[in-house]
This record gives sequence, C-alpha cells and structure tokens, in this order.
Amino acid sequence: MTEPVTIRARWVEGADRDVPLPDYATPGAAGADVRANFPPDRRGGVVLEPGACVLVPTGICVEIPEGYEVQVRPRSGLALKHGITLPNAPGTIDSDYRGPLGLIVMNAGRDPFEIAHGMRMAQLVVAPVVRGRFEIAGALGDTGRGVGGFGSTGVK
Repeated sequence: MTEPVTIRARWVEGADRDVPLPDYATPGAAGADVRANFPPDRRGGVVLEPGACVLVPTGICVEIPEGYEVQVRPRSGLALKHGITLPNAPGTIDSDYRGPLGLIVMNAGRDPFEIAHGMRMAQLVVAPVVRGRFEIAGALGDTGRGVGGFGSTGVK
C-alpha cells in the first residue's frame, strides 16, 4: 500500500462537528465512508421517495492536493438493500474545488427511504489524475473492433 494522501477538510458553517469526518471502515477499504450532515433546521433527516433525487450535505469542504481527485461512489449495501445510488457515479471532486461537498442521492428502489443525520451515504476514493492531450488527427489506427459501438463485441 502507498502512503496516504492528506485531504484537508474544513467544517461548513452550521455543520454538526460530532458527525465523523470521512473514514475507512476496515483496513482494506478503498473508499472512506462519508456521512450525511444536515444543517440544524434539517437534523431530522429527509425521506427520499422512489424515483426522487436530493442533494445531501456532508458538512465539509475539502482541499485535495494537485494531481489527485476524489471520486464519489455509491455504497453497495444501500444500493442492494434499498436501491439508493448516486446517479452521477462516480462523481469527481477536482483538486481546485473548495466549496461544500454535497452528494446527489437517488432512490431507485420501490419504497421511500429515510436519510438520517449522520448516516453513511457514499464512499470517497482518492485517486491520481492523468491528464490527456487531445488533438485532431487525419486518421485513427485500425483495430479489430473498428467503429463497432454499443453491443458490438457480442457480449450479451
């Protein structure tokens, strides 16, 4: 395992500082669990109806070192048991963003789901960034697949 990358965090005004910062549930976890941290007037949480989306606050802003990103991913248990997911997964937090961290949460399940204050809602994965350089070319190299698109590999 490589050395940890330090992600500095700052509390958003009104955040509940008793809600833990993102943390890893096990020594082998790739993602740090991040929790819902509602402002004082919404500490009772929110009920997310089937098919609906909501922006869930985390109560923090982060400082990610240049050359890294933080990917926001769904928690598999919430997805399997309740249909709770992140519609833009994986979301990316860029190293130059300093605003509040919010989670776009969707209920793809059949039943209303209560998002409680302090609940673990997503995972944050710290990853290095490799930037590409895009340029126009007169032709592209040939491959066996060629221009075959969606479903063209024959995998059903």
